[in-house]
Amino acid sequence: MILHIDMDAFFASIEQAINPRLKGKPLIVGSRANKLHTVVCAASYEAKACGIDSGMSSKDALELCPTAEFVPAQQGRYIWTSEQIFEMLKEYGYEVVYVSIDEFQMDIGDEADGGRLAKEIQQRIQKTFHITASLGIAKNCLLAKLASKLNKPSGIAILNVDNLEAVLGSVPVEKVCGIGRASEATLHHLGIKTCLDLYQKSAHFLQEVFGKNGLNLYISLHSTDHFDTREFEENPKSVGHSYTLPWASKNTGFIWAWIRLLSEMVGERLRQKNLVSKTVHLWLSSPERPGFGSQKTFQQATNDGYEIYHRCLKIMGSYSQNTPKIRALGVSCSNLEPNTYQHLFKEAKRRERLIKAMDKINGRYGEGSIYPAVITITRKMQ
Repeated sequence: MILHIDMDAFFASIEQAINPRLKGKPLIVGSRANKLHTVVCAASYEAKACGIDSGMSSKDALELCPTAEFVPAQQGRYIWTSEQIFEMLKEYGYEVVYVSIDEFQMDIGDEADGGRLAKEIQQRIQKTFHITASLGIAKNCLLAKLASKLNKPSGIAILNVDNLEAVLGSVPVEKVCGIGRASEATLHHLGIKTCLDLYQKSAHFLQEVFGKNGLNLYISLHSTDHFDTREFEENPKSVGHSYTLPWASKNTGFIWAWIRLLSEMVGERLRQKNLVSKTVHLWLSSPERPGFGSQKTFQQATNDGYEIYHRCLKIMGSYSQNTPKIRALGVSCSNLEPNTYQHLFKEAKRRERLIKAMDKINGRYGEGSIYPAVITITRKMQ
């Protein structure tokens, strides 16, 4: 069996735990410090009850709930808490992996009393960190993740042979991780409205509808194998970051500054994993033209954010001068390989030392402690 631990309103709960004045109040955690010109990074359950959710502009959120409290995101706090929870989970002696910063999974095998274990973990998290978690237990990772969302917040759900079909029959199909709006519409058109409807479809049917993704979905739903930690630890196929701007903009300097910021973030993640990339993909979106972009493969692999940024500008140059106002953008790198390259030229070695120094400072004092000056444009213009 797999035990999935999903923190409840993680960022907002941490802020409420640190500042008791915020407890019980609708709270918005913004991705930037500017209260009116940022995006909701997280919302407390009190804010969610008002219709506020992550990804919404803070301006719209505050219109829904003018009395909501606001704090800027403090990534260092969330990363530290996540790491401490992970270390606590490792104490139980089971295989445990990160799913995301606020989600973890444990392979508890044939643990006879998984419910007792889940309750103990839940209580330890609340006692130690003063935040809550919801937990789910099922025969595989996908169903365990689904189970963790059934009784939020601070709930526990167990899916087993006796109750699996009854529970799945009461849960909308869109609750399954990976089912987005387009997939939901397709499934509803085919009369598949509950998780049980989906669960009972054959591998051949899902493959016919969604291709390889459909086959993977079937396997994920029906697998009874324990997870292999290598699946989580091996090199990813791509590394990327995206951001939705507070408003659509055609200001070239502003857009390029954001591309530089995202490029630096991608480069830092590549270096953390000791990877380099040859292919860069730039994704843009506007109200008039949602979701357009292009990618280009280069001969020399890199994990330098400055180089990734310049490669994005080359891709940007392929668009016409009539590029519409940009509302969202993203940078990702693929075609990854281990970083075994040794720089030969003096300037390249100097650049490598500079990057290592920046990473060391940011690692010690928190992400964003030191960054290229041009990135300040992204803050000033919000």
